[in-house]
Amino acid sequence: MTTNNGNFDQPPRPTRVEVDTELRRHTQQLAGPEAEPRPEQIEAVSAVVADGRRTLLVARTGFGKSAVYFSATRMLRDRGWGPTVVVSPLLALMRDQVASAAALGLRAETINSSNLEAWASVEEAINLNEVDLLLISPERLANAGFRQRVFAMLLAQPFALVCDEAHCISDWGHDFRPDYLRLRQLLADLPPWTPVLATTATANQRVTDDVASQLGSGTLVLRTSLDRESLHLSSVDLENDAQRLAWLAREMPQWSGSGIVYCLTQNQAEQTAQWLLERGVKVAAYTGATENERRQYLEDSLRRNELKALVATSALGMGFDKGDMAFCVHLGLPPTPVAYYQQIGRAGRAIDTAQVIALPRPAEDAAVWRWFDQVSLPPEELCQSVLAQLDSTLPVSIASLETSVNLGRSRLGTLLKILEVEGAVRQIKGGYIVCESGWEYNREKAARLRALRRDESEQMVAFRQLKSCRLRFLREALDDPDADDCRRCDCCRGSHQPNHELDETLVAAAQVLLQGGDVLIEPRRQWPTGLGEPRGKISPELRAEPGRSLARRGDGGWDSIIEQLFAQADQNESLEIPDDLVRSFAGVLKRWDWPARPRWICPVPSRRRPGLLAALADSVGELGKIPVYHSLRRIDEGGWQADQSNSAHQVGNIWGRFDVDQSNMAPAEHLSGPVLLLDDEVSSRWTLTVCSVLLRSQGAGPVLPAVLRTL
Repeated sequence: MTTNNGNFDQPPRPTRVEVDTELRRHTQQLAGPEAEPRPEQIEAVSAVVADGRRTLLVARTGFGKSAVYFSATRMLRDRGWGPTVVVSPLLALMRDQVASAAALGLRAETINSSNLEAWASVEEAINLNEVDLLLISPERLANAGFRQRVFAMLLAQPFALVCDEAHCISDWGHDFRPDYLRLRQLLADLPPWTPVLATTATANQRVTDDVASQLGSGTLVLRTSLDRESLHLSSVDLENDAQRLAWLAREMPQWSGSGIVYCLTQNQAEQTAQWLLERGVKVAAYTGATENERRQYLEDSLRRNELKALVATSALGMGFDKGDMAFCVHLGLPPTPVAYYQQIGRAGRAIDTAQVIALPRPAEDAAVWRWFDQVSLPPEELCQSVLAQLDSTLPVSIASLETSVNLGRSRLGTLLKILEVEGAVRQIKGGYIVCESGWEYNREKAARLRALRRDESEQMVAFRQLKSCRLRFLREALDDPDADDCRRCDCCRGSHQPNHELDETLVAAAQVLLQGGDVLIEPRRQWPTGLGEPRGKISPELRAEPGRSLARRGDGGWDSIIEQLFAQADQNESLEIPDDLVRSFAGVLKRWDWPARPRWICPVPSRRRPGLLAALADSVGELGKIPVYHSLRRIDEGGWQADQSNSAHQVGNIWGRFDVDQSNMAPAEHLSGPVLLLDDEVSSRWTLTVCSVLLRSQGAGPVLPAVLRTL
């Protein structure tokens, strides 16, 4: 039945009548003896397996999209087809589906970054035609070895292809994944009658049209209503994070069931989890830094209701399925209505009522949104800079590119993926080469994307201030033609003002947590690769000690006060550092487990805020009776450190810009003792690293970095 080029005869397909009968049986096996398939499920399965049409199914979370391709797979396998390949970005979904598919007697296997040890056995099972459902991450499509080994086996027989979370294909979407663009080539290599299904819950009309066009002409688009009758949306406006934490600690123990508290950053999730645990609420933090094994344990614990909630970033997003999840709280809002709709869709899938509560953080949210916007769309000059560094035959590694392209490792990797799927570059052994493709930067599209991102952020500001139906607002943002008032949200019910009278003692305790955290600053231990000088490891005799910071940007504690100070310093206004901030900063130093007390203070020679650092050094020195010496000076301006996006550029921008001012050097009785190195804020840590090397080279003792804020 097969040929070397994949031009094989089609195995039998079920008729529409057979689809109807078999889908009903499969639905009962998956969901219980009383379950009936939805009309849209019947139409989707019929279109894909009976009619052979490429189909895009846009349906709300909890609709049963996976049941569509489970049933389609069972029908096709029973008629001699090869396995169904599901491309999905979601490890949580893969774990769930391996277990769920067994209800239809399907053997599901995964090949992804978390199960390297199983790859060989899975590939052998594919070769023996023992796998019914193969779940892979889109990144696997970028791996030449995987394509050669696995798809060579798959292409030797007719198989079905599913693209889950298909909005990731479109760069108009909120969660664009460059590796998904490789599906274009895969689709082009398949016979036109190959069963192809794409599914998503979060696609507006623009994204739907884009995805459908990439699937091919004649794609059938099926859209369902995005109403979720179980969801009761509300928003609680509070003045600051201390009040928000106090409100959570008061309210959460009263809620039935379990759920998720979403945060925008890893630090916020960890701090919120700590707060709730200390108040006796059984929660756990779940972020991008959580190890895979730990993630699975936490997901299972929440499913068993052993936890009241997971306090999570978007790392716990698409694909996590817990039918009885009773609440979803957002401590800060994501930057788009589509992302918010997607996250709240985790709640209320199999219960009548679930609470969806927003606790907006207006200033902090906006700062995080701006950062997301900055990293999402590299400007044209950066794209051209990458291409200018590449050769047509000799590969260039990402590490080498970093020395000449001012872009962070993650963003550089993403940009290279985009350029590769657009045919501008190609990855080979050793790095990347440039292709003679005539690639051009699409300025018009980039401008429209940036405008779209700004509009989406403005929509989320409007959501916070809504007086009309909240769910209708979200459904209209996703272009749901059936959107109408839900009659359940706080706006529909006219209940905008829940009880905000909070225990002042609880608020004060939250404020202590927010303003009393000691943020550790780990020292740099090695210079970035690709530099002429400096290079290699940083000698322990020259490197800084672990440092401390008073605050993190957006932490809801001291950050707002620090931001005001920075604004005054940037405008050269007169400065008065609040006494309570100085005392809190001194408290950080007091709690510091240094082996010996600092003998002197040295401020970093700041270009932007020299007055602020001088005032801070004097205040801390006076309080701790520690002398201040301005022993470092700037000898060359260079560029702004905040404009440098990777380590190579950050070091290159400051190396040789500072030296030691011998006229202001600490005297010998202080010099050899520990020195407190003060800076206003820290991001890459390279300024502190270079300053430490300079001071220690002149005989200074251990260098103890202390800063107001980490970024």
